Amino acid sequence: MDERVGVVGIVITDRKRQAGNVNRILSEFGDIVVGRMGIPYREHNISVIALIVNGNTDQIGALTGKLGNIPGVKVKSALVPFVIND
Repeated sequence: MDERVGVVGIVITDRKRQAGNVNRILSEFGDIVVGRMGIPYREHNISVIALIVNGNTDQIGALTGKLGNIPGVKVKSALVPFVIND
């Protein structure tokens, strides 16, 4: 299966309730997470996480699907084919 590299944006509107669930899922998929940046956006009472991911579409889809099923969590991703230049 072809690998993809991309960005996954996560917005958490219910941080106190859902941060633990989000972190549990991110740990579960830690093997495809290349980098992570999280910012509390206090002015709007939300938290925003940006992930750099590298995996196949099934892996990335499973990650975003599980995150998107958490109440108070919104997820969007942008992926491109990953080609290794030797």
